[in-house]
Amino acid sequence: MTWIKTISYEESSGRLRKLYDRVKGPDNNVDNIMMSHSLRPHTMEGHMAIYKYVLHHSGNSIPKWFLEVLGVWVSKLNNCDYCVDHHFAGLKRLLNNDVKSMAIRDAIDSNNIEEAPLTNAEKLAMRYAEILTVTPFKLNKTNIIELRDSGYTDGEILEINQVSAYFSYANRTVLGLGCNTDGDIIGLSPGNSDDPDDWGHR
Repeated sequence: MTWIKTISYEESSGRLRKLYDRVKGPDNNVDNIMMSHSLRPHTMEGHMAIYKYVLHHSGNSIPKWFLEVLGVWVSKLNNCDYCVDHHFAGLKRLLNNDVKSMAIRDAIDSNNIEEAPLTNAEKLAMRYAEILTVTPFKLNKTNIIELRDSGYTDGEILEINQVSAYFSYANRTVLGLGCNTDGDIIGLSPGNSDDPDDWGHR
């Protein structure tokens, strides 16, 4: 599960049990990435809050499926198979188009975004996410102007930035603690975007 001790749902109590009850899926299943925080529940609370707000919030205007694309891309760049597997399953469910989903996955796996069945603006967002992930010091105002000129509003640019930044945080949580998918139900996510306090995974 992880290289550090974790507390299972059955062993949990107090504040940790309350947080588990908020994030759990079917049969009291808690994703291992969340369980990896179990010795410091306050960090799980912070993690879930930022995850819910940047990826699963009705205030976002970029389609959730494309935010998931960015998450899969950043996770692949960071070699985080855990997040790739979880979020590709979510992307596939949201897009509801297996052919397009697999073509996007193939382009990501081959590191050839130009082959993805995406708009030029979406590909530009992915290139921004790549620079932010791999060589963030190379970003400058020109990159923002290019995103704006491709049709993104400044609020949407912020969404792209925050999703990309969040996934690098999540990837480093997983990779730094040896988190794996054993026992996870792949692809569950918070479904109620209208309620930022609803963290339940479905």
